[in-house]
Amino acid sequence: MAKEATIYHLYHSGVAIKTADHFLIFDYYNDTPNKGNRNIVNGVITNDILKREDNIIVFVTHNHHDHFNPIIFDWEKLNSDITYILSDDVEAEEEDNRYTMTKYQEINWENDIYIKAYGSTDQGLSYYVEVDGLKIFHAGDLSWWDWKRFSEEERKTEEEDYKEEIEKLTEKEVDLAFVPVDPRLEESYYLGGRYFAETIKPQMIVPIHFTHKYDITKKFAQELKDLQVDGAIIERRGEKIKFRKY
Repeated sequence: MAKEATIYHLYHSGVAIKTADHFLIFDYYNDTPNKGNRNIVNGVITNDILKREDNIIVFVTHNHHDHFNPIIFDWEKLNSDITYILSDDVEAEEEDNRYTMTKYQEINWENDIYIKAYGSTDQGLSYYVEVDGLKIFHAGDLSWWDWKRFSEEERKTEEEDYKEEIEKLTEKEVDLAFVPVDPRLEESYYLGGRYFAETIKPQMIVPIHFTHKYDITKKFAQELKDLQVDGAIIERRGEKIKFRKY
C-alpha cells in the first residue's frame, strides 16, 4: 500500500502534515490569515480541524516568536487527544500529554510513532519522525547560516557545525524533509538545503523559513534539478502539497 501525506504550508516554518492515521503540526505561530476566512487553505489551524482530526501531534522546535505561539496549548480544550513535543527551551506547565525533549533524546511509542530530536545551529532542536510508514525530518533552525556580516572564521564555523549535525542524521533514512531556504542569506540561501539533499537524499524537500518570499522556492527547486530530490514549489500561504512515497 502506498504511503502518502498531504502537506499544508501554514507560514514561515509552520507546516501541517496529514498522514494515514496522524495529523502533525510543526512550528505554528501565525494564527491570523493574511486575507479571507480562517481555514487551513489560508494557513490557519481552525477549531473544526482540531475537533475532527485524530492523533494530533504538535511539535515546537524552539521558543523563538516565529516558531512558537502559546495558543497551541488552547487547542487541547477542543481535543483531549493532542500530544505536544516541545524543545527544552519552551516554558510550559507539565502535563501528561506534553513531552519535553533534549538533543538526541528518543521517544518510541510501540507500533505507533518514533521520534528522535537532533540539534540546531541556532536554537532548540530539529525532529526526525517515523509515522505511518513515512520518515519525516523538520529542521527547525538547523541550517548553514552563511551570513555576509560574519567574518570568514565565523562563516567557516557555521559550515562545519551544520555539516557535523547533518552527519549525525545520516544514521537515518528520510523520505520527506522540511529545510530552511532563507532569502536573507542572499546568494547563500541554497547552501544548507542543497547539502542536505546531497547528503541525506530525501525524496522531497519542502522549503521553510522564508516568510512570504515564495519565489525562493522556485529558485531552490531549480537548484535541485541535477539531483534526484524533488523541491516543492510553494506559491502562497496555505499551499497544499501531495507527497507519495515511492
